[in-house]
Amino acid sequence: MHAALKTGAPGAGTRTDRKALRRVVGASAVGTTLEWYDHFIYGSAAALVFPKLFFPESDPATATMLSLITYAVAFVTRPLGAAIFGHFGDKYGRKNVLILTLVVMGTATGLIGVVPTYGSIGILAPLLLVVLRFVQGIGLGGEWGGAALMVGEFSNDGKRGLLGSLVQIASPVGLLLANAVFSIVTFLVSEEAFFAWGWRVPFLLSTVLVLVGLWIRRQVQESPLFEEEAAADEVGKAPLLEVATCHWKRVLLAIGSRVGSDVTFYVFNVFILVYGTTQLGLPRQTLLTAVLFGAASQAVSIPMWGHLCDRIGRRPVLGIGAVGAMAWGFAFFPLLGSGVDALVFVAPAVGNFFIAAMWGPLAAYVPELFPTRVRYTGAGLGFQSAGVFGGALAPIITAALVTKYDTWVPVSVYLAALLVVLISCVAIARETAATDLREIGR
Repeated sequence: MHAALKTGAPGAGTRTDRKALRRVVGASAVGTTLEWYDHFIYGSAAALVFPKLFFPESDPATATMLSLITYAVAFVTRPLGAAIFGHFGDKYGRKNVLILTLVVMGTATGLIGVVPTYGSIGILAPLLLVVLRFVQGIGLGGEWGGAALMVGEFSNDGKRGLLGSLVQIASPVGLLLANAVFSIVTFLVSEEAFFAWGWRVPFLLSTVLVLVGLWIRRQVQESPLFEEEAAADEVGKAPLLEVATCHWKRVLLAIGSRVGSDVTFYVFNVFILVYGTTQLGLPRQTLLTAVLFGAASQAVSIPMWGHLCDRIGRRPVLGIGAVGAMAWGFAFFPLLGSGVDALVFVAPAVGNFFIAAMWGPLAAYVPELFPTRVRYTGAGLGFQSAGVFGGALAPIITAALVTKYDTWVPVSVYLAALLVVLISCVAIARETAATDLREIGR
């Protein structure tokens, strides 16, 4: 039976304030949803808009590649954001750092919405895009670790997996919102108007949503486990150095346990837009709708897998998702190639069901690898570094594979290889579902 996690303030007993717990779960989920919304509207624009508006001098294939490289920039900078914000989160507390990450991400996203295109300022346009994408990566890099561990450090009674999965829902909900907004704008305006100004609407809308997120996030309390560490003068003095010297093996396990799901997510939710439009000639609206089906499937499935990982463990659920996604990778592209709307919609819906199994447990699994004194830094670095090898390289590798071989098969093989890495790392890691967070690293 899982041990109940004691998360009260010193001397406060073992029962967590349920109102505070609900508030921190809600604030983490809402704030992280807005961060992922900002991230995904860029991904949609990089696939559908930026090649034409920011790289018009290149041929279509090269323009798409260049646009996807700007998309990859944020994945490279996310570990830097994890290191910076993780350092401050472990030394000075989680709450204020999470407010700052939301401001950084929202400001960069809003500015992307007003960047002039290549036709107005030439080469400066894509350069500005890269700079703002860099800042987006810094903000998102510091966001996830803090949001995930806040929930874990407040929760008890063996429900860290379920409650953490509610933070993980932020990703598909953010994707759902991003593609819904793009779909609505595409439907309401002509193609000419869409490329003239319509694509800017989702970015500008972010500034309004961020204000809502900030108001919600300001209501939460500081992590009780951090307060215990601070009261006992056990707060990490140099969290990044301690992680690098004492916990680097755990960081590698976290990277390997996530990288396959990151690539799978990209293939089933972003590459579908590139492959579907350029290789199959499918309508943009059909593909955006298919992505909405996938996001909805993942959002619904994540709590189920989160609950299950509390019952049977983190590792079995992650393994089930990896095996299922590996098999589905070879069915995904033929379903898209059928050109039948129903089958096109099914492809990402089923794919995202398996992604949910690899994604839902991560908000519990990754923070549980690290002790409280360096948990923000360690969890953030492990989670975000996986994005460099997964999300950052996936757009470049998949586009290159399709261009060279003119078939989807190498993409599915590439996906399967990284999922084998995930399975191997999960097999090596220690099961932590029943572990008291206070005992980790001691």
